Amino acid sequence: MVGRYQAYSKYKDSGLEWLGKLPKHWGVKRLGQFFAERREKVSDKDYPALSVTMQGIVPQLETAAKTDAGDNRKLVLKNDFVINSRSDRKGSAGVSSYDGSVSLISIVMEPKLINPKFVHHLLRSYPFQEEFYRYGKGIVADLWSTNSSEMKNILIPDLPGEEQQQIADFLDHETAKIDTLIEKQQQFIKLLKEKRQAAISQAVTKGLNSDAPMRDSGVEWLEEVPEHWKVCRVKQVSGFITSGPRGWSDFLSEKGEKVFLQSGDLTNKLGLRLKEAKKVSPPNNAEGVRTKLKFGDVVVCITGANTGRVAIVPKLHEVVYINQHLSLIRPVQSLISSEYLGYVLSSSSVRAYFSVTQYGLKEGLSLTNIAEAPLCCPALKEQKRIVNHIKQISCKYDSLEGKAIQQVELLRERRTGLISAAVTGKIDVRNWQVPQQTKSKREDAA
Repeated sequence: MVGRYQAYSKYKDSGLEWLGKLPKHWGVKRLGQFFAERREKVSDKDYPALSVTMQGIVPQLETAAKTDAGDNRKLVLKNDFVINSRSDRKGSAGVSSYDGSVSLISIVMEPKLINPKFVHHLLRSYPFQEEFYRYGKGIVADLWSTNSSEMKNILIPDLPGEEQQQIADFLDHETAKIDTLIEKQQQFIKLLKEKRQAAISQAVTKGLNSDAPMRDSGVEWLEEVPEHWKVCRVKQVSGFITSGPRGWSDFLSEKGEKVFLQSGDLTNKLGLRLKEAKKVSPPNNAEGVRTKLKFGDVVVCITGANTGRVAIVPKLHEVVYINQHLSLIRPVQSLISSEYLGYVLSSSSVRAYFSVTQYGLKEGLSLTNIAEAPLCCPALKEQKRIVNHIKQISCKYDSLEGKAIQQVELLRERRTGLISAAVTGKIDVRNWQVPQQTKSKREDAA
């Protein structure tokens, strides 16, 4: 990571694997010498609940699991460092900008003889996080906790206060630039997804000929469609529509030879994750064997967060069944191709229909909702041309999206590496200065 950055002139061995060589004038001390643990219990009525995330300490997220802890929470004051002690929450930590309260599973430390801004980078760095969880204990291989007494014994760098501030300023500036680039790439990925979706919807509702005469479909979700297209319902082009069986969780088995698909096994690009799916060993006369999938079937998620997600069943080399959260549609191939039906059901028009027709307090679709879903049905030859067109444009968008995702990963790796290099002394930023352009912007904003 030294690369474009200068290294210190002299180093010494820290004697610690996670720190490696340190600048000669740095020392190491136990973490407990720089912090005082905060253990005061408070109520979330007096101190607002905070969430300990990989992005730092933030006001409690809407998605956070709510508990009845009430008065049984830990106090957090501004500039305290908070870390989740559980190994399955690795990386969830940060210095708080708020007064508030957190779950008792978190460790709260008040910086005493160390710069809080430097702490935020040092104790969230990848090397420290690995060292912190190395001190953990537990009976489950992939889930254990590190307690505060063990944390206090971890050796961390001891360096001059002005150097801590300089490193913190450098990292605040550089990581903000990287975060901005990541955000731009993520917005680009979002735009690509929207354009891909729009192109699919345009193709399956308007066709490929922009000059074709149009007529009112008579269906709110479809609006105008090519004059020669037939408007129908899924039930009119399907020979079989059903949903998976209940109670098959009793048949789950790691040694099972048959695949049992769940909603999470459907990708967002009409595919199936068969290798990751659970296995099942149902009895031969089980009622649910009617849901055995065939090549060309179309599967739709009908409940849960993935409601409306669609997959087209490829050629299978194993027996595959679906659970009760999925619907199976078997198209009549003389009327509609499986791929065309899959694209139609994943289009914006049908998604809009699904979103309005869901029932109950939870997201969900009935088999009637599936059967009554509206669609346009051109001749098979035209369906084939539309499918080929969608595959071509999807390939283009997928390629661009893949490059953008790779760029995000590289930027994140650079961010992680830069922080690790700075807080462990692998690069010398003592002479770094805020670029003049950034200074000017700050002064203008003031």
